[in-house]
Amino acid sequence: MEFHLFPLFALLLVLEGINSSLLPAEVYWRSKLPNTPLPKALQDLLKPADERKKITYSFSEDAVGARICYEISYWEKMTKISNQNSIPSNTTTIFFLQDDLLPGKKMKLAFTKSTNGSNFLPREIAESIPFSTNKLSEILNHFSINPRSKEAEIMKITIEECEAPNLRGQDKYCATSLESLVDFAIGKYGKNVEAVLNEAEEENESQEYTILKGIIMVGEEQIVCHRERYVYAVFYCHTIKFTKVYSISMVGEDGSKAKAIVVCHTDTSAWSPKHYAFQVLKVKPGGPPICHFLNDDAIVWVPY
Repeated sequence: MEFHLFPLFALLLVLEGINSSLLPAEVYWRSKLPNTPLPKALQDLLKPADERKKITYSFSEDAVGARICYEISYWEKMTKISNQNSIPSNTTTIFFLQDDLLPGKKMKLAFTKSTNGSNFLPREIAESIPFSTNKLSEILNHFSINPRSKEAEIMKITIEECEAPNLRGQDKYCATSLESLVDFAIGKYGKNVEAVLNEAEEENESQEYTILKGIIMVGEEQIVCHRERYVYAVFYCHTIKFTKVYSISMVGEDGSKAKAIVVCHTDTSAWSPKHYAFQVLKVKPGGPPICHFLNDDAIVWVPY
């Protein structure tokens, strides 16, 4: 019997070379989720080995409350820390009724990249830094951030959101590293899980999009992870019952194409009556299913 050892040896060398060029977090992803590609949006938040000890961050001028907080607005407590910046502009479609999720329906959208310039920290570093409101002074001191600054206010709100009580039927977790993000998803659904997010050819421009045929219901079980405003990359992940996730294809006025992720909530009875969705749709808690587009810095985990 003839053994072709050289081709096999060459293949092993190639594979070893590929793995050696990967960052530890990427290797961890591949080992835990071998059948799930690492989305580019998450890969872009990783840093090369020689830069991992450099913690860089940036907050936009209107960063406080700038992300549309679909979930924290459900709690009366959290509405107290929201400000006018968290109210979505009526120039784009945010919330809509499930009955409007139809081919041919036109909606005004803007696919916008996050203005937060922070990156993931290696897990061992992230876990060595406190992440709680009672340690806020220590955290701010660690990053040399003025306690009276806008950055400090942003970080405080993020931690408060992570510490807020769970909504009925919800399980939530704030992932402070890519590895912990993976662990939370696997802990809920195992390794057979898909990561989906928005994809758009045209970014940062508001225009009218038309929903195309081929609306796909991705699943009725999911984990949604929203990127938070923080000194390093943090994702607020949560499961909520009574929801359906759809992937829809759209075409803009300029001909550009987009794939958008839509979450529809079939039971809103536990939401705060002050939720912005009820104001714009003129409905009440427990009424018809309410849908919303995900932020472009959000990711959805769906079991398959």
